[in-house]
Amino acid sequence: MTALESAIRTRLQALQPQQLEIADESALHAGHAGAQGGGKHYRLSIVSAQFAGRNTLARHRLVYEALGSLMHRDIHALAIQARAPGES
Repeated sequence: MTALESAIRTRLQALQPQQLEIADESALHAGHAGAQGGGKHYRLSIVSAQFAGRNTLARHRLVYEALGSLMHRDIHALAIQARAPGES
């Protein structure tokens, strides 16, 4: 696990995830403008009770809020699958 992945996991603990999977897909985007600037591409799957009763946009906003400055500096792209417990 890289230092950035560790920082992502640490910040997402604010959402008290029951399940958390992070995949670095940066290699799939080599040569992309964002990759040239050093920003990484990640795929995130997270299950949290804090998502219950919230729509997709509200769930993504919670993730972005938890990640804070990492979204502006270290992460160029983030594909998010955010679910409440019991959702498939």
